Amino acid sequence: MKFKRRNLEIVPPFVGMADIVFNLVLFFLILAKMQDESQIKWEPAHGAGAKPVVKARVSLTVDIDNKVYLNGKQVGLMNLTSLVASELGDTPPGERTVLLKIHKDTLAATFEDLIAKVSEAGGEMVHVIEDEQPP
Repeated sequence: MKFKRRNLEIVPPFVGMADIVFNLVLFFLILAKMQDESQIKWEPAHGAGAKPVVKARVSLTVDIDNKVYLNGKQVGLMNLTSLVASELGDTPPGERTVLLKIHKDTLAATFEDLIAKVSEAGGEMVHVIEDEQPP
């Protein structure tokens, strides 16, 4: 007597795999650092009439040693325009804010080129300063 052989289909549990992938994505998002500027040493300049800092996607920092950092990563001035433009992407005109954090002892000649390059990239500059305290 011949027995008819049944084909067994093995289906992996996709629901469990989706849970694992979701947990891994969350794990790496939590561990990812968006902007780590803790190693950059700078002191803001003081000025009158300071307003609260607006929300920005791009941050340029010039530290005490005149090194330039874009969102916490050291960059050179040669490709700064393209880097700022790529960070801003397709952001609408009212939201293209670039925070400029310059050490208080930095000479104007050092950061004038920065301002020009951010303007070329289409960014709207906001200089971060501390409000002067009356004596």
